[in-house]
Amino acid sequence: MNPYVLTIRSSEEIVDEFKKIGVDWGGMDIMRRKAFLRCLKIAKLPNFSANILKQEMLSLGGDAALSRGSLTGKDKESDCILLGTPAQISGLCLKLKKQPFGLSLLSGKIRTALDNFEKNKVVLRVGSRKISFGAKTFVMGIVNATPDSFSGDGFLGAELSQVLSFAKEMVRCGADMIDVGGESTRPGSKRVSAKIEAERVLPFVKLLAGSLRVPVSIDTYRSEVAHRALDLGATIVNDISALRFDKKMAKLVARYRASLILMHMKGTPRSMQDDPRYDDVIEEVILFLEDVLKRALDAGVAFENIVIDPGIGFGKSLSHNLEIIDRLRSLKALGRPILVGLSRKSFIGRVLKCDDAAERIWGTAAAISAAIGNGADIVRVHDVKEMAQVVKMADIITRGASQKSRG
Repeated sequence: MNPYVLTIRSSEEIVDEFKKIGVDWGGMDIMRRKAFLRCLKIAKLPNFSANILKQEMLSLGGDAALSRGSLTGKDKESDCILLGTPAQISGLCLKLKKQPFGLSLLSGKIRTALDNFEKNKVVLRVGSRKISFGAKTFVMGIVNATPDSFSGDGFLGAELSQVLSFAKEMVRCGADMIDVGGESTRPGSKRVSAKIEAERVLPFVKLLAGSLRVPVSIDTYRSEVAHRALDLGATIVNDISALRFDKKMAKLVARYRASLILMHMKGTPRSMQDDPRYDDVIEEVILFLEDVLKRALDAGVAFENIVIDPGIGFGKSLSHNLEIIDRLRSLKALGRPILVGLSRKSFIGRVLKCDDAAERIWGTAAAISAAIGNGADIVRVHDVKEMAQVVKMADIITRGASQKSRG
């Protein structure tokens, strides 16, 4: 009789523990929803609605944290943190369906966020393919068609045969998709014209889309460049502006039924690192991505075609970047695959006191391992051979017993 604390990350893991002690199937299904405490934050609820949520959660055996002023009647509104098991929060949703003051609508939003967070698998449609996330982390290899890449790996002016050889080697080493970009978006960078960007990237896109067995992504915020790249065989648009810089982008992506990566960025590449500030960086990133997701859906982009990216290094300080990696799993509530771009970035250099981007490989490996442990589905990297090994090892450790049993 020696008790110890189980470290459980998912309902699949608790079900495995139930099986070990011989719990019957019906009991496992009921109890897996009671094994975890979930904390759901709802911003700026009217005072009376917040207090209704608290009373209903207390009646279900859970609780809700509110501002002191909302409990005394001093505050007109309050943020609210629901504290309960998935079963208790599901019970709350049922109760709220019968409530006025917009609580019935809130019920559906709570249910969607919880269901998305609890999902073990998320599907992304890329062209005619369907990619299922959950069992492994996918690797996106970077091909820069620029003269001023911050990492010093630009291929502008290189022979096409050299570019193809490089991309094929990335695929051989484990790249699941290739991202081609023609404009540097490092902090302080200046924009180039659409004509120059197209001249840089289109020969690469045509060559790689026609030669590789993996999807090719075009890294652009311009609909004009994206349009021509999609015509040449690209199937993913990686828009760092999340549809903000070109109002035609959403309709274009919808028309081509392409996949779309939506990234959070504060400001523009030229100004984004001018003292970025947040009250709560994760909350602001989630609310931003929720808004642009809706904008994409309203334009006709399919939900299954969208990827989200918190924008590490894009309008964030060192502490913001570290907090996003640590709390990355919160983005799962949006229900879409999570991409992170950590490779060789300056925040790693600041931690390691390493100015040379090419020397940040070990710091990149550590950051990627942490991101995978916290829910990343795709990692965008320069050093595919090395990072594919990191991904494989991190997946074996963090993705559950089914993979561990293979060895």
